[in-house]
Amino acid sequence: MKKQILVVALGGNALIKKGQRGTAEEQLKNLKVPIRQIAKLSLKYKIVITHGNGPQVGNLLLQQESCKEVPEMPIEILVAETQGQIGYMIESTLDKELMKLGVSDNKFFLTVITYVKVDPKDPAFKNPTKPIGPAYTKPRPGFVKTAKGWRRVVPSPKPIKVYQRREINKLLENNFIVIACGGGGIPVIKKGKNLIGVEAVIDKDLASAKLAEHVNADILLIVTDVKRVALNFGKPNQKYLSRMSVKEATKYLKEGQFPPGSMGPKVQAAVNFLNAGGKKAIICDLNDIEKALRGEAGTQIYK
Repeated sequence: MKKQILVVALGGNALIKKGQRGTAEEQLKNLKVPIRQIAKLSLKYKIVITHGNGPQVGNLLLQQESCKEVPEMPIEILVAETQGQIGYMIESTLDKELMKLGVSDNKFFLTVITYVKVDPKDPAFKNPTKPIGPAYTKPRPGFVKTAKGWRRVVPSPKPIKVYQRREINKLLENNFIVIACGGGGIPVIKKGKNLIGVEAVIDKDLASAKLAEHVNADILLIVTDVKRVALNFGKPNQKYLSRMSVKEATKYLKEGQFPPGSMGPKVQAAVNFLNAGGKKAIICDLNDIEKALRGEAGTQIYK
């Protein structure tokens, strides 16, 4: 049977958990939980792994600001740096898990440095909303309050096209596990025949949905730190959803049920993917990847 294509979008908690400093040791240890499950799933599916980079790119910005002897790099360069950094961490963890399964000799994987086209006239450039870096308990200049605390925000334009889509499709044809669209991809605009990086961070879930569309994925699995999508989140009348139609999801988005800095982009990404022809979208907890694919956990989103 032809293997289905599964895109797994790992959230920030896959690498850095609440209260952690984000050391290399912590991140590598945290990756074992999702990557162990993904390694098993690679026996059944063709897989693309995407990931966030908010804490990592935010930390790089803090490092730059605290050291004036070294030239500062623009955000798109920092996104590229984190693609390599996190790609290495995922690859090394994946290699160990595939060896445990006894299949490492005939399983291949590769991190693709990925850049994504955005519209220079996207209104997001005038209204930064994307949280990056650590959360603080008290407000700071240029920071906004999010569900996790006060965080720095940057523009988050919509992804239009993933430039490395053809290379990624070729790798999937040859049964590679592909790591791509790290941090939502490196945001670029086109000037003449040249691609120019811009100061922004693309939402990784929206970019993952666009990539899933490009590779004709069957399933988009968005991994986060909550068991299910909830209505009235954090309120006395909170209600978890095990299933949700595209029509219902669109209605809830319009009602403001899902905040733009947290669950909103995840639900919108699922809607985008299904409207573009995808078969199934799931939002689930880090520990429930395999269970969610069996329909036993998470929020299953359908047409």
